[in-house]
Amino acid sequence: MTPLLLTDIERAVRRSWSADTSPPTLRSRWSPDNPARGQCGVTAMVLNDLLGGELIRGEVQVDGRFRDYHWWNRIGQGVELDLTREQFRPEEIVTGGTVIPRPPVAEWRRLRAEYELLRSRVLEELYRRQPERISLLARSARCT
Repeated sequence: MTPLLLTDIERAVRRSWSADTSPPTLRSRWSPDNPARGQCGVTAMVLNDLLGGELIRGEVQVDGRFRDYHWWNRIGQGVELDLTREQFRPEEIVTGGTVIPRPPVAEWRRLRAEYELLRSRVLEELYRRQPERISLLARSARCT
């Protein structure tokens, strides 16, 4: 069996982003020129499904004022993985980084549909490359 590499997962995630996987309030501003824009929360959750680890949340600030939250992952040995960091303009500064416990998907009030869509696209993309490996991964991926 061919090992699944982090680069395979990253490629699948990046190919799966679109306006409909970003928050409804940001869809009109989503662009293929900045495909990571608005994808951080759902991407962090999908990566958490696939890789485990912790969810990290920081604040996005402009001129020292809170604008939004930014999400990323911490996996084994404290390695931080952020596939959406490039979405920010130079004046948007991400500060802090707090571990946030993951609630069960059934309790989500926001972005559940977007998460489920991104997750299914990522698994489909990975399955095309390694069907035997992904069948096992899809069954074991944490989706609670």
